[in-house]
Amino acid sequence: MSLAADFGVYLVADLAGARGRSLPALVDTCLRGGVRAVQLRAKELPTRPLLDLAVALRGLTARHGARLLVNERADVALAVGADGVHLPADGLPVDAARRLFGPGRLVVASTHSEAEAERAAEAGADLIVFGPVFDTPSKRQFGPPQGLDVLGDVCRRVPVPVIAIGGITVGRLEAVRDRGAAGVAVIRAILDAEDPEGAATALVGAWRAGR
Repeated sequence: MSLAADFGVYLVADLAGARGRSLPALVDTCLRGGVRAVQLRAKELPTRPLLDLAVALRGLTARHGARLLVNERADVALAVGADGVHLPADGLPVDAARRLFGPGRLVVASTHSEAEAERAAEAGADLIVFGPVFDTPSKRQFGPPQGLDVLGDVCRRVPVPVIAIGGITVGRLEAVRDRGAAGVAVIRAILDAEDPEGAATALVGAWRAGR
């Protein structure tokens, strides 16, 4: 799996972040802007509506040749044929998810410290999402920003690709890449933009230009 290529700009499609707009429509817009990895995060939805939303996003991502991950809900990810699951730090353990998914699907782990990142990689995660690197409202519950130097340490110490999350902007891409990140995960940088497709295009273009 070409993880570095697929996850250059990783959209966290957060239902709350859509602020009442159609999440499938927003995701379709971002896919047109070049995003090739999407995580569905809709913690507030019960199972049936979440499944319906995941089916819709699976159709969109398949049409655009993009990856789809489902946040936390391994059962929903398997049911819709998603490419994998994104595990929160306090969710299903990585090794348990690996047993459920086998080698054919992705297990992505959210981590908020070097120790968490190392444990997730040792347990079999295909990809580590690490942060918050910079300050951002959606990640303040996980403590102060980790900063670029800690990101660099994590990238050097774990044997799998690392995605930086938290306060990511076009202007910060070069610094994040220089520390060894394989990509960036974004929510507000795209979903809060007046033109989400334009924001996605700018982020994807800037990331690819730095290869």
